[in-house]
Amino acid sequence: MPKQLRLIPLTLAAAAGLLAAQETARTPAPAGAAAYFQSPADGATVTSPVNVRFGLRGIGVAPAGVNTANTGHHHLLIDVTQMPSFDAPLPANDNVRHFGGGQTEVELELAPGQHTLQLVLGDALHRPHEPPVTSDRITITVTN
Repeated sequence: MPKQLRLIPLTLAAAAGLLAAQETARTPAPAGAAAYFQSPADGATVTSPVNVRFGLRGIGVAPAGVNTANTGHHHLLIDVTQMPSFDAPLPANDNVRHFGGGQTEVELELAPGQHTLQLVLGDALHRPHEPPVTSDRITITVTN
């Protein structure tokens, strides 16, 4: 086999290894970055729909797919008791809502009762930063 042809598999293998490493490496978060709820407050009693406003300190907002340093987009965890894996993109379902457009608030329809809310910032690929930028988990009570 000519020497040139033998190099191609090695080059492809090296490229595949680099891509795999990039897929697993999480985006760094700036020191001191934090997510928080502007509203509602922890312990609040509210009616549905609930206006939920997201806040950030030390990091900015950018839509999903936009890879700009020191930015991310919000994911709202609703009634999640165990955090999803931070080694993969966050799932999208009824309990993990994505705000990939860079939104910083939502009118949230919630059934009456007690609910927990928590924010997790995701990078351009919906992966939590390293270290993760999360809010405290808050509890609210929804009345009719």
